[in-house]
Formats: sequence, C-alpha cells, structure tokens
Amino acid sequence: MDVHSCTGIGDYEILVEIGEGAYGKVYKARETKDKQRLVALKKLNIPNDPESGIPAFMIREVALLRKTECFNHPNIVKLLNVSAGLRNRTLDLTLVFEYIDQDLTTFLASAPPSGLSLEKIKDMMRQLLTGLDFLHTNMLVHRDLKPDNVLVSSRGEVKIADFGLARIYSHQIALTPCVATLWYRAPEVLLHSVYMPSVDMWSAGCIFAELFLLRPLFREFSEARLLQNIFEVIGLPEEEDWPAESPLPYSSSWGTGARSTQLLPNLSLQENDLLTQCLAFNPAKRISASRALAHSFLTGP
Repeated sequence: MDVHSCTGIGDYEILVEIGEGAYGKVYKARETKDKQRLVALKKLNIPNDPESGIPAFMIREVALLRKTECFNHPNIVKLLNVSAGLRNRTLDLTLVFEYIDQDLTTFLASAPPSGLSLEKIKDMMRQLLTGLDFLHTNMLVHRDLKPDNVLVSSRGEVKIADFGLARIYSHQIALTPCVATLWYRAPEVLLHSVYMPSVDMWSAGCIFAELFLLRPLFREFSEARLLQNIFEVIGLPEEEDWPAESPLPYSSSWGTGARSTQLLPNLSLQENDLLTQCLAFNPAKRISASRALAHSFLTGP
C-alpha cells in the first residue's frame, strides 16, 4: 500500500484499542482487502471546528512521517496510509502504521528478573542508535524518545515511533520547553535553554541505563527534583557548562559534589563510558548517535 493512496478507514477492521494519548487513540486493526495484514490505526482527535482545518502539529507529524517513509528505514515505524475526511461536522484524520507487537515498556516488564543478556542490550541499542542517526542525518529531532515510543517486534526489531513532537532542526533552535516525558528529559530542556538533536541522545542514554536496570534511571515528578536527581547521578556540572540563557542561575546547592567514576556501579568500565558520554550535561560534549555506534561497547564481541 502506498502512503499516497486514498484507501479509506472502511478498508480496515478495528480489533481492539491498544493505546490512548492526548490527541487520540491507537487501535489494532486488520486490512479487509489484499494481504489482510495487521496494522495500527492512530485516530487523531480534531477540535470541533472543521473550518479551522487540521492543527499544525498534526500536519507536521504527517509531513515528517512522509519524509522518513520514502527511505523505508528498518528502525523507523512505517506509515502505510493517511485518511482524512469530515464526519458529523468533525474532521477525522487517521494514520495507518505497520503493526508492531509491543513497545519497550511492555518488553522490559516481561523481562526475566535476572535481566536482559548483554547481547540483547547491545542489539537493541545498535538498532535504536541507527534509527536516531538516520533521523539526525535528515535534520529531524524526535524530542520525545522514551520506552513507550520505542517499538519491539516479535522478531526483535526495534523501531522509533510517535513523531507528534518531532521537529526539523536548524542550528540551536529554541523550541517549546515542555517536550519529552519528564523522566527522559535532557537538562537543557529542564533549564529552558536552546537545544539540539543531542536531546535525543540524553533520552537514549536513559533508555540504555533502563535496559540494565529494568526500571527508569531518573524517576521524579517535578523538574526541580529531577534536576537534583540527575546531579546526584552525574555530579554537579562546572559553572562554565551551565547554559547562559537559562532563567535558572547556577548554584552549588543543586548538587552534592562530584559523581563517582561510574554512573552505575554494576556496569563495566566500557558500558559506563558509553553511558557517561550519552548523559554528558553539556550537550556540546554529549556523544552523537553515529559516534555512539562506533563505541567499543557496541562494536566489540
């Protein structure tokens, strides 16, 4: 099925609701024609004023998905079809994606208590970083990378999904500060500073730690507490690394001093080195996806 086709919502049989977000619901469905393959339908709620048209963020998500779709990247969820129309004076927009069995949150919840094998962690990180490298090479910043938005198929394929907050990047653009789920949010976002694609690498570092821990590395419910939690783990940054444009001033009271040489005591030096570079406070010093893929932890046996 071509993404530009005009296949309607009637060509799919909805089987069960599998998720709900701020802007709509996601359903597991089956094609009623052709291959009868399983798909995921994302039905977006349009404000009850059809004359105002489709909101900009929804147009942006579709445009970005269509930009990535033409490359058919194995680590980006595939957009199969878009359907839009009026129904009872309400604008109905439906995105049809390939169906993936579960997200990373569900996958980790079913992991054995002993944890994932090192081989599995390496494989998942390679795939995640390959997807991020593709996005960043094409000037796209995901901005909401978290386990809920990382899909894992029954064949072990890792695919980045949900581009509702994604943006096309230009140098040090100042974007909306309230992006990314709090636990995976980079310090520069918490400090209301300008940011770059490196925000995704911070989120990837949080996910990397979670693959070992089977729980989120940072788990606070306010921005101030999260910052303190971050500094407890990575240490208080140097004052010269503090973003000058941040409305929050640098203060030694933010942290308790230097961190230990290892962020997670049970990790090897090699594993901690990659994690440390992903969780560098200064985004300019944070490792890129392409450099992370070349790290000895991921290239070694």
